[in-house]
Amino acid sequence: MENPVHLLLVAVVQDQDLEAATKALQGVGASLTYLSSAGGFLGRRNATLLIGLPAEKEQQALDALHTACRQRIEYMTLPLEGSPMPMPAPVPVTVGGATVFALPVERFEQI
Repeated sequence: MENPVHLLLVAVVQDQDLEAATKALQGVGASLTYLSSAGGFLGRRNATLLIGLPAEKEQQALDALHTACRQRIEYMTLPLEGSPMPMPAPVPVTVGGATVFALPVERFEQI
């Protein structure tokens, strides 16, 4: 299969990184839209970005996301096993960054 001319990047980012990610991607000339979503593990609000761009701009878009979306440590409370009372124990969890999927686009039209 030859290299695609266009790509669709699907990026899941934290809601608080949405504005910075959008501006950074627009700066590299990517067309995008976003869908509100929620994480399955922590149930936190996310945004799923649908990013259309020429294949040669893939690395620029990934660099922009890397700069705009940062990882954070948050604390999640879990009940202690074997405890007679459900006393929460804060557990550090790394959240954030971006999860990106790159899909080749066979056909692209702007109408």
